[in-house]
Amino acid sequence: MYLARSLVKSSSKTSLTTLLTGILTFGVSVPGHAGYDDHPRTAEFIAEVEADYQIPASEVKKWLAEANKMQSVLDAIARPAEGTMNWARYQDIFLTTKRIDEGKVFLQTHAKTLAEAEEKYGVPPEIITAIIGVETFYGTRQGSYRVLDSLSTLAFDYPKRPIFWRELKALFELANEEGIDPGTVKGSYAGAMGYGQFIPTSYLAYAVDGDGDGHRDLWGNPVDAILSVANYFKVHGWQSGKPVTQRVTVSGSAYEPLANKTRKPELTVADLEAAGVKLSQPVPASNPATLVYLEGKEGDEYWLGEYNFFVITQYNHSRLYAMAVYQLSQALAKE
Repeated sequence: MYLARSLVKSSSKTSLTTLLTGILTFGVSVPGHAGYDDHPRTAEFIAEVEADYQIPASEVKKWLAEANKMQSVLDAIARPAEGTMNWARYQDIFLTTKRIDEGKVFLQTHAKTLAEAEEKYGVPPEIITAIIGVETFYGTRQGSYRVLDSLSTLAFDYPKRPIFWRELKALFELANEEGIDPGTVKGSYAGAMGYGQFIPTSYLAYAVDGDGDGHRDLWGNPVDAILSVANYFKVHGWQSGKPVTQRVTVSGSAYEPLANKTRKPELTVADLEAAGVKLSQPVPASNPATLVYLEGKEGDEYWLGEYNFFVITQYNHSRLYAMAVYQLSQALAKE
């Protein structure tokens, strides 16, 4: 998920996993170092995995011995692509005719599963499809990095983000729970995996066995992937039947400090209207909302970010990402 959501920068805020470079970058590099079983922090790591997940130390050490340092991963994490993008550029990547057309095929192919997901979790088929479409082009671009390599590299050789230490531990628990060899798992440079690009902790927390076969397979099973994305959204507060965003206009200057101030709606629609924001569609004045500013193809754009817009940013913190998912979903919903 991302895309590792918290790793990607939006136009105004650093966010988690993400995923944009995980989506755009699929190369692998020649290993620069074989084995993390003799790193100065190996013993500490092994002890934590054994304490947290009761995985034998010998098994963890064996996996670490198979991991390779990937300089390409360190290079990619140092220059996340999204941090330099504006909305105009982002649209050209994610709102293409081909992505829309393939999304319609995905909607039709998996109509039954998407309907089941909506009934169970309250998330519309077009939103689920748009997430998968933005993340991995409907499962066709899941990444070709060995996740064992990428997460080991980041856990041990990228101390700026201690989150990867936790993600590598979670990868080993995921392998343990699902009975898979962590050395065979592929994903993005940041360790995001499968149709929806779940990082290991998200996989453990939100992935579901959609078809009841006893496994949560987000790489090859679209049923599991669809229901897992829907589950993620429900757990993070998706409000069924409620809007996501709408284009607004602004006047005066009181609105300026409110634009892109927070991801979570901490103001009300009434607050924004009092600051010079004019809605294009009526919304209850008491509704929580944010003011979203984007640099579009024809100049500045302002949008009302309602609670469901915030929920999309829980998947990936970038406002650009959330708007791409929303607009792709709207294009798919027209079918």
